[in-house]
Amino acid sequence: MLQKKIVIKVRINCDKCKTTALKIASGTDGLNSVAIQEADKLVVIGDGIDSVALTCKLRKKLGFADILSVQEEKAQAQADKPPPKKTDPPAEIIPLICYYYPSTCQELVVCDPNPNPCPIM
Repeated sequence: MLQKKIVIKVRINCDKCKTTALKIASGTDGLNSVAIQEADKLVVIGDGIDSVALTCKLRKKLGFADILSVQEEKAQAQADKPPPKKTDPPAEIIPLICYYYPSTCQELVVCDPNPNPCPIM
């Protein structure tokens, strides 16, 4: 995956401003690293980071934030890995199907040998 390297210029006057900037930047999704360079540049590296939304949050808390650059760079860990070896897929296991025959129920018919048509008797 390609990662974004975002450099934002912020006004950092004290340690509290520095802590606030780092807290806001670390609260974003997809973040890999946050650093402050040259006392006024915030460097954020991550995947899928919205640079405009991050800058708006910094402006709201610190008062001044300006995007200097947004670059895409490959992850070093993925570039160092050798390509995965192709392996044969595992053999398919065919399930054994057992057919059961339904049990037969025999009907039992009972007949009265002397049917009497007269109900009074």
